[in-house]
Amino acid sequence: MWVSSMPKPEVSVVVPVFNSEAYLAACLNSLLTQSYEDFEVLIVDDGSTDASLHVIRPFVEKDSRFQLIKCDENHGPAYARNQGIAVAKGRYVAFLDSDDYWLPTKLERQLAFMQEKSTPLSFTAYWRCDGEGEPKDLVSAPHQVDYFGLLKGNVMGCSTVMYDTAFFGRVLMPLLDKRQDFALWLQLLKQVEVARGLQEPLAVYRRRAGSLSSNKLVSAWANWRFYRRQVGLGFLPAVYYFSCYAIYGLKKHCRKGRK
Repeated sequence: MWVSSMPKPEVSVVVPVFNSEAYLAACLNSLLTQSYEDFEVLIVDDGSTDASLHVIRPFVEKDSRFQLIKCDENHGPAYARNQGIAVAKGRYVAFLDSDDYWLPTKLERQLAFMQEKSTPLSFTAYWRCDGEGEPKDLVSAPHQVDYFGLLKGNVMGCSTVMYDTAFFGRVLMPLLDKRQDFALWLQLLKQVEVARGLQEPLAVYRRRAGSLSSNKLVSAWANWRFYRRQVGLGFLPAVYYFSCYAIYGLKKHCRKGRK
């Protein structure tokens, strides 16, 4: 693991990578074009078997803010993100998945928002796109969400979330195969009243055909198990929150269909 000698940055951006060669350059280039520049990028390659490392290396070689953490084998996104969180030097930790990308003012606008609202946990609206990467559907962000509100539906897109380690410390993601980001947001919301949402779309989420998140039955089953096993809800509360989740997903689908 190579450790940068750069001064302590304000923001640490954690980018987990696994076989993302087709989309990775767009992801990392979106960091290079940020209007706010006081950040480090912790790229965690989780045992990729494609050309992802060949895409990553030029960024690491040309810009000292970019660091590569290499795992010998694939452990999953929670483990990969945690490797980045564990060595993060920034006060704020932000997440960017390797097939997503940020708009140029993402860090600048979100940091200003967090300081204006005095909030240690924030997220933003985002664009949803297909595999080609062109923004198509706007996913709005509520002004705020609390623990029980988030249980009804995960409105905090992973690539939009930022948390303040001065308030929370460096909190790791639970080692789950799925919903590890959802679990972390709920964990953080046990320590703060609400997470604040910035209505401006500042990230683009790429929804790839055939991905786990695009399979509705797999997603529904993962949510049910999450409520029962991870959150520890009884049967009836789990039914209630699962129903809320299903309604939230249906509303998103209907809004998408009307566009």
